Amino acid sequence: MQEQDTRRAGITDGARSVAPLLLAVVPFGLVLGVTAAASTVGGGLGIATSFIIFAGAAQLVTVQLMDSGTSLAVVVLTALVVNVRHLMYSAALAPHFSEFPRRSRLLLPYVLTDQAFAVSMLRYETTTDPLYKRWFYTGAAFTLWGSWQVATVAGVVLGAQIPASLGLGFAIPLVFLVLLIPVVQTRPGLVAGIVGGVVAVAASAAPFGLGLVTGALMGVGAGVMMERAGHR
Repeated sequence: MQEQDTRRAGITDGARSVAPLLLAVVPFGLVLGVTAAASTVGGGLGIATSFIIFAGAAQLVTVQLMDSGTSLAVVVLTALVVNVRHLMYSAALAPHFSEFPRRSRLLLPYVLTDQAFAVSMLRYETTTDPLYKRWFYTGAAFTLWGSWQVATVAGVVLGAQIPASLGLGFAIPLVFLVLLIPVVQTRPGLVAGIVGGVVAVAASAAPFGLGLVTGALMGVGAGVMMERAGHR
C-alpha cells in the first residue's frame, strides 16, 4: 500500500508541476502541426515526428529543412545539433536514474524534455526516495508527451483555420522562457534570463531556430559579465 501511495503521489505531483508549462508547450505543438500540414512534408509525417523525434525545436527544423529540399544527411545532423543539450540533461539525471529499474532506465529517456528535466531536477533537490523520483519524472514527462501529441494532431487538423493573427510563433521562445521562472534565484541569473528572453523573442523569426541560440548565447554572456562584476 505504501508503494502504491508513493507512486500515486509521484505521478500526481509530476503532472501538477509540469501543467503550468503546457500553456507554452501546447501552442508550440499547434505551430508544428500547422507548419507540417502546410509544407510538402505533409501532416502525416509531421505527426510522426512527434512520436519518433519528440523534440519540438528539432521537429520544426526537420520539417522546414525537408520542405526546402535539404539533403537527408544535413537534416539529421541539424536535428542532432539542436538536441545536443539533451546530453547535458542526461548527464545531470544519470545519478538519479541509476537508482531506477533497468526497464525504466531504457524507457524514460525517450520522454526527456526541457520541461521534464527542469521540474524533476528541482524536485530531486528536496527528496531522496528513488521510487518517488521515478514516478515524479514519469508523471511530468508523460503528461507533457500526451499534451504534445494532441497539440500536434490538432495543429495538423485545424491547419489554415487557425488565423495568423493569433501569433502562435511566439510560443516557441515562450516555451524556453517559462522554464526560467522557477530557477532564476540570483541577480546574474535574472539578468541572463531577461537578456536571453528579450533577444530570443526579438529574433523569433530567424530561420532554423537561430533566434533561440542567439538569445541563449547573449543571456549567458550577460550573466557571466554580471557575475564577474561581483553581483550575486
